[in-house]
Amino acid sequence: MRGYLVQPSGTGPFPAVLVVHENRGLNPHIEDVARRAAVEGFVALAPDGLSPIGGYPGKDDDGKEMQRSLDGKKLFTDLLNGAKFLKSHELSNGKLGVTGFCYGGWVTNQIAVEMGGDLSAGVPFYGRAPKTEEVSNIKAKMMLQCASDDERVNATMPDYEAALRAAGVSHQTYVYTDTKHGFHNNSTPRYNEQAAKLAWERTVAFFKENLA
Repeated sequence: MRGYLVQPSGTGPFPAVLVVHENRGLNPHIEDVARRAAVEGFVALAPDGLSPIGGYPGKDDDGKEMQRSLDGKKLFTDLLNGAKFLKSHELSNGKLGVTGFCYGGWVTNQIAVEMGGDLSAGVPFYGRAPKTEEVSNIKAKMMLQCASDDERVNATMPDYEAALRAAGVSHQTYVYTDTKHGFHNNSTPRYNEQAAKLAWERTVAFFKENLA
């Protein structure tokens, strides 16, 4: 696996944040998000799920085609292993947070299911919910970031939130007015600067609170 690892200045250890890409591989935007996390004091890893077939190709459209060709279970396993690698990294303080966008939002939710108490915090951006019967496995604190105009993903939220409540999982949900799926990505026309900045500020504060 190839990944982009960014550390803050200093020797650490630091709280750790995995940054999971959308459905197009590790593009420059996600690398930038990893750098933003490092600026805030986290050691950040952005894995490239396209590594087994050559890595991000330089164009998002080509990356989408490549990602569609992968075995979904193997791709998720690679990203989950990225989370485990980062948690145990010598620069990590052992407390791990995960954030991801679109496909990476679903991965964030699913990593929370798979890692249980080994994950401290998760912040999925417009990510589909995991299976309702798996939600009780989540032990991390969760912050769900949602676009107002995102019918497919938002349809999964009521059952997800109900399951989180039933399982006693600490969580909070934010829905950003006049936004579409992908509003955080400043390399696309869907970018909403005001919402993206507020969502990121909340994400950073949430991680600082739960990963220190």
